[in-house]
Amino acid sequence: MLAFLEGTVIARQDDRLTLRTGPVGLWVYVPRPLAEQATIGRPLALHTYLVVRQDALTLYGFDTEEARDLFALLLGVNGVGPRLALAILSALSPAALRRAVFQEEAEVFRRVPGVGKKTAQKIVLHLQDRLKAEDTLEHVASLPDVDAEVLDALVALGYSIVEAQAALQSIPSDTPQDVETRLRLALRYFSR
Repeated sequence: MLAFLEGTVIARQDDRLTLRTGPVGLWVYVPRPLAEQATIGRPLALHTYLVVRQDALTLYGFDTEEARDLFALLLGVNGVGPRLALAILSALSPAALRRAVFQEEAEVFRRVPGVGKKTAQKIVLHLQDRLKAEDTLEHVASLPDVDAEVLDALVALGYSIVEAQAALQSIPSDTPQDVETRLRLALRYFSR
């Protein structure tokens, strides 16, 4: 199993990067926010998950081990394949995903293209059993109230919850924790 990959980004698409590692270029499917942040010519390190199928070997990459582990858990849900799991992690940050599971908010998953009502309920039920309650509580408690306010403001402006969460993910981690600054940076996501 390929657990980690480091290389230089040589090409970028909506959900896929090409990384040069020595004389080899590898296609790695990544969540959309990660693909958008990647810069051609810059080094990138990814935690990877290899999906082996009868006709293909497909590599998926994530910026954190947590995101990779959630991807693997999502693959265990009946009706969720790698592309849908990647779409979920493109729309929801790991913290937002954990919060939705812990608070049993299946409707959050229904806003992801390709996830219906039954699949959303299956995701919540499947992950509730596998996510440690104390880990989930810790992640939910650590979510800044500021981000919840920014999310509410974006939804009030007419963006979908999925779009708003993607914009939140695009905010750099070192951004000050005030609503105005974070909202301004989130809105820049839509002007790209």
